[in-house]
Amino acid sequence: MRNQRATEDVALGIRRRVFEHSIRNNGGYLSQACSAAEQLAWLYNEELKLGDPTLPPIPAPFAGVPSPTNTDYHTGAGYNGPAAPEFDRLFIAPAHYALVAYATLIEVGRMAPEGLDMFNKDGSSVEMIGAEHSPGMEVHNGTLGIGLSTGAGLAYGRKRRGEPGRTWVFMSDGEVQEGQTWEAVQACAHHGIDNLYAIMDVNKQQCDGAMASVMEVRDIAEKFRVFGAHCVEIDGHDLSAMRDAMNETHAGKPLIILAHTSPYNAMSILEERFPRLHYVRFKSEDERARMNVSIAADLGIEPIEYQH
Repeated sequence: MRNQRATEDVALGIRRRVFEHSIRNNGGYLSQACSAAEQLAWLYNEELKLGDPTLPPIPAPFAGVPSPTNTDYHTGAGYNGPAAPEFDRLFIAPAHYALVAYATLIEVGRMAPEGLDMFNKDGSSVEMIGAEHSPGMEVHNGTLGIGLSTGAGLAYGRKRRGEPGRTWVFMSDGEVQEGQTWEAVQACAHHGIDNLYAIMDVNKQQCDGAMASVMEVRDIAEKFRVFGAHCVEIDGHDLSAMRDAMNETHAGKPLIILAHTSPYNAMSILEERFPRLHYVRFKSEDERARMNVSIAADLGIEPIEYQH
């Protein structure tokens, strides 16, 4: 399944959907759409080799936890197509990017727009913090730094079986504050797991504010290299740079792309909230109205109509 739209248009569509949803629901993960739209658009619209979705366009309600008697249980990975040897697999490591991930699935035709209306509703599989049953998700990675380990384990198994499909991990830079991320890189280097690819949204933000104010992580590119990865730094809003990064040779090493981004790219008024950008809930109707007008102008659309 390959979308014929320009990737730039997909990225713009992602931001518009997240913006519309946030205005109508009095808040949302706006800054993640600002920083990550190009990365997810590039992955889904160009880079990933995926089969057609195996789940219905409108997500089914939460079907319960897995058990021998629960025949209705499924993961959300079906929106990325079947887990066949020739296809790529994708793990969304920061589960709080779920709103942006769902918007991406809609923009590339893998989920129906109606699915976003189910976001964070009781009984819905379209979780606010993506879980293993949520669209596009295969496991629950949280923001605990386990995403790269999950990807590394699968990639190692696929490499040993001789499967041609790659394993991808979409990450956020807050994960480098967790030790398991570095253990995963070392394991990949030790075992020669070079069919693992990761792109990290380096927006220098996390849930408690700016990264540097919570835990200074210093030069993460150099640290990735020392721990055994092939690491490339790019402008995370530059699609050409992403394409070029994929031409880097990395035999015996995982490829880690550090995509440096702005948490208020294309929504400039969000800079007013810096560094508290993790989840933007409007403080007043006046702020909501001002952001509606300002962001709509940035995105080239009319302000969103909503109920006060």
